[in-house]
Amino acid sequence: MTSTTMPGRLNALGRAELTLLARNRTAVFVALLVPLAMVVAMKSTLEQVDLGGTGLTVAGAALSGGIGMVLMQVVYMNLVAAYVARREDLVLKRLRTGEITDREILAGTALPSVALALAQTVLVVLAGGAVFGLGAPERPELLVAGLLLGVVLLTALAAATSAVTRTVQTAQITTLPLFLVSMMGSGLFVPLEILPDRVASVCELLPVTGVMTLVRAGWLGGADAHGLIGAGLTALAWTVLAVFAVQRWFRWEPRR
Repeated sequence: MTSTTMPGRLNALGRAELTLLARNRTAVFVALLVPLAMVVAMKSTLEQVDLGGTGLTVAGAALSGGIGMVLMQVVYMNLVAAYVARREDLVLKRLRTGEITDREILAGTALPSVALALAQTVLVVLAGGAVFGLGAPERPELLVAGLLLGVVLLTALAAATSAVTRTVQTAQITTLPLFLVSMMGSGLFVPLEILPDRVASVCELLPVTGVMTLVRAGWLGGADAHGLIGAGLTALAWTVLAVFAVQRWFRWEPRR
């Protein structure tokens, strides 16, 4: 028997997942168009909000929040459905009988969604500079760090959420709590700077807030070192908890 390498196994599984994703028109529609529609909605809403004193423009708040929407919908929400579908179709169970490891199965399944989210993020940043005059990222290293942390965190949270999701259809329900909490409390839709101090302090501890703080600071600048360290540690802590949850509760066989 010829053994394979880890990159080769991930590449093969990623290509297979990309084929399945391309065949799912609903998933493609959600991944490509819904984040864009949400950015337009956010921009319209933020035009009615007083951002004075926050250091943010309407375009900056909407487009940086749009990156968060891309991560939530393309990585988190799409992957929950993907993991559940592969589990219920016995794909995960069959894959475990081969040479590929559990971590490679989870990572390979996530590759197309992650690649699509990163590509959309690049387009959002380019559009921000070309159309809205936001300019190049102030600190690209922070932007990249935030994106990488976000991808790992939301992939782990997607795998953990799949454990309590019985069918692909119910994935639309089980992903809603984190999506809504993140949208309103992690700076995706409403900048934390306009919230009351006590509310903002609580929201800083939410799973996606640290990621959004790094992303926004990396693109638009303005964050202090203390806040950035706290944001990074918060995101890392949630990532560790999510990975532990996956190791403890992820289901590889159908829920029947």
